[in-house]
Amino acid sequence: LGELESGVIENSLEFAKAKGFDHSELVGVINSLGADGFVVTETMKKQERVLTEEGEAYLSQGSPEAQVFYLVKETGPLAQQEIVSRLPQVGKIGFAKCMQNKWISMDKATKQVSTSAEEITDQTKELLRSIASSEEYKENEFKEMKKRKLVKEVERAYFKVQKGPDYAPVRVKASADVTAEMLASGSWKTTQFKEYNFNAQGKLPEGGHLHPLLKVRAQMRTILLDMGFQEMPTNNWVESAFWNFDTLFQPQSHPARDAHDTFFVKNPQLSENFPPEYCESVKEMHEVGGCDSIGWRYNWSKEEACKNLLRTHTTAVSSRMLYQLAQEGFEPKKYFSIDRVFRNENLDQTHLAEFHQIEGLIADKGLGLADLMGVISEFFRRLGITNLKFKPAYNPYTEPSMEIFGYHPILKSWTEIGNSGVFRPEMLRPMGLPEDVSVIAWGLSLERPTMIQYNIKNIRDLFGHKIGIDDIRDNPICVFKEG
Repeated sequence: LGELESGVIENSLEFAKAKGFDHSELVGVINSLGADGFVVTETMKKQERVLTEEGEAYLSQGSPEAQVFYLVKETGPLAQQEIVSRLPQVGKIGFAKCMQNKWISMDKATKQVSTSAEEITDQTKELLRSIASSEEYKENEFKEMKKRKLVKEVERAYFKVQKGPDYAPVRVKASADVTAEMLASGSWKTTQFKEYNFNAQGKLPEGGHLHPLLKVRAQMRTILLDMGFQEMPTNNWVESAFWNFDTLFQPQSHPARDAHDTFFVKNPQLSENFPPEYCESVKEMHEVGGCDSIGWRYNWSKEEACKNLLRTHTTAVSSRMLYQLAQEGFEPKKYFSIDRVFRNENLDQTHLAEFHQIEGLIADKGLGLADLMGVISEFFRRLGITNLKFKPAYNPYTEPSMEIFGYHPILKSWTEIGNSGVFRPEMLRPMGLPEDVSVIAWGLSLERPTMIQYNIKNIRDLFGHKIGIDDIRDNPICVFKEG
């Protein structure tokens, strides 16, 4: 700014050189002053001759011929092979140039190379110094150096700098904001403020990002709510074996109740928080049966039913809700839940020890298998899956039971996408539900449709500690297109 007070800076390159500044740093200062209106600039270009990397090395260490001469002079006679060995980068070309300049000679008998001059002038180095410092030299000399690829011509940009509209000999940094101190002292009246650029993009807010599972869950929940279902409370991750197994008419000897399939809780280990009369009805149904069933014919253990565990399915929640519905007075209901369940699984690319289960059920009079297939077809149609197959299956607490298969157009194969069935009377009657009431239900995992939707091949890349934060931030919105 002081330099501009008395004139114009015609060439920023020459100005930087004269003042001992780094030109790139000077350009940064000029741009900053230009942004604040202190200066205006005009970009100029010129051809400049500079040394190549090889030329810089010769300027520092000497030309190849000079390096060969001084090596022979210091060590005494050497074989040509030894010279090349000691100077692997420049020995060969330096030897040829030395012989051409008659600085060295070779004894024909011994093949030893020795100096044939007392002193030399390294003209190549001196010429490179002249070119680097922009001193005088002959044009044919530059062409010779260019031929040896020691120099090159480059286009350099520089600035012509003049006073700007807001020029001042001393730069006062403009304030961006009015502070409390300015208001208290009144200095805001004389303070220079930066102009607001209303076209500038603001800083993107840093916020949380929805996990892919949550996006698909939201879509599933919307579909079920649109179909008239009511969401069940699913905040009990720890359940008793009574609600998780026994109320579903699952015998206490069933393999799913073993420790290798279920996570049992050590503390608190037991729970007795279930209705006594209902407990007796469940016990009786297991031991001797009822409603045309002979039961499982074993001695039911309350101690086994009291064991606490991490729920293996959300059907435990369905059981609680159906019992509550029976006690409050039955009326037709459509329930659903989407929440986490836990199983002692072997971990692989399609199985985890914890995952999410989607479950839907309808309780009404006169419901049957046709109603179940119709509801399932409509649910999956809203997910965009219309090509379905149903296969008979076995579940301890549903009869009849069906596995649901959907045709995968990319894999070109049928893929299991859910399970379903009609709750058995042995499960419903101890609750107190009327004999003419049926409950149809189906369930599927949340992870499988999410993996298909987001083209994820390994479930551990979707859920768990291996998923990347960037993947969560950048994943797209999930929308299911109705079939």
